[in-house]
Amino acid sequence: MADVTFTLDGSTVTGRRGQTILQVMQAHQRNVPNLCNDPRLDPYGGCRTCVVEVEGSPRPVPACATPIAEGMVVRSESGPVEDYRKTLVELLMMEHLGGEGDGVGHDDLALLARDYDVEPLFELPSHRRPYKDRNEFIGLDADNCILCNRCVRYCEEVMLCSALTLTGKGPGGHIQPTRGESFLDTDCELCGGCVSTCPTGALYDKRALGTQDTQVAKTTTTCTYCGVGCQLDLHVEDNKIVKVGTRIGAPVSEGNLCVKGRFAFDFVDHPDRLKMPLVRNDAGELVEASWDDALDRVAEGLNGVRERHGSQKLAFLTSSRCTNEENYLLQKLARGVMGTNSVHSCAAT
Repeated sequence: MADVTFTLDGSTVTGRRGQTILQVMQAHQRNVPNLCNDPRLDPYGGCRTCVVEVEGSPRPVPACATPIAEGMVVRSESGPVEDYRKTLVELLMMEHLGGEGDGVGHDDLALLARDYDVEPLFELPSHRRPYKDRNEFIGLDADNCILCNRCVRYCEEVMLCSALTLTGKGPGGHIQPTRGESFLDTDCELCGGCVSTCPTGALYDKRALGTQDTQVAKTTTTCTYCGVGCQLDLHVEDNKIVKVGTRIGAPVSEGNLCVKGRFAFDFVDHPDRLKMPLVRNDAGELVEASWDDALDRVAEGLNGVRERHGSQKLAFLTSSRCTNEENYLLQKLARGVMGTNSVHSCAAT
């Protein structure tokens, strides 16, 4: 695409035709508040916290939904724009009533309110019904919702499903599972993507209740559930995983996770987790062994079957947790060493 040159806060910057003002600002490390924007989603322009002045425009425009144009002049730090944003944050905080999910997830609106040193002008009474869902993973606190619609859009645009919907009018407007049913009664896959995109903590990880997101240690690692290799952020408190997340734009999956990667981490501390290889002794009991002893036992068994019955009586099956490289090595072992083409992965990779 052709480059577009324009003026941003007195500096000449360049972007690609079709980019929005916000995309170019972020590419040039120019910070601007935004709540309804997620780079994985189509521009929405709902919260208006990213408004900027564009010379010739009669009113401020949302940077997230305004495409750049050749020669345009943009001001993102003027006094009127800052006053406008501050008022918007005050108004949004009136809908941010707090509740069960407070502190569990990130709260970008609370951070904005702190940065602008504002409190809600007054507290609106809640007109949203309390929501309880029988699923074990995703909680919904309607009183923290600011109706930015990111969760609904994420479901539709990224997951291609309709698990969430925006319903009601005025103060009674709220997000809920489609038709008001449980997440389990919709086509929701419980991937938790709605939790990751929510900017206020209205959608939260139930299993992390009782923890404070700002007080846990975070370690970046790679998911071991399959060969895709999604990047994870482990939230650890008292040497125990309390929540799994990932950042938007993280390698491989762009910040999207499946239900296993986000919620199925109990195996880490499970008492039945295997930490050493097990082999059967003469009495047929499973006992711990070294890796060398276990691999010798495997080789002995495979060679014994091949000698007694031939290579075609052997078959190899790899775990879905294996990488593509590990799957490749196993099929080389099966075909090149043991002489059989009966090799498969339960992930069908």
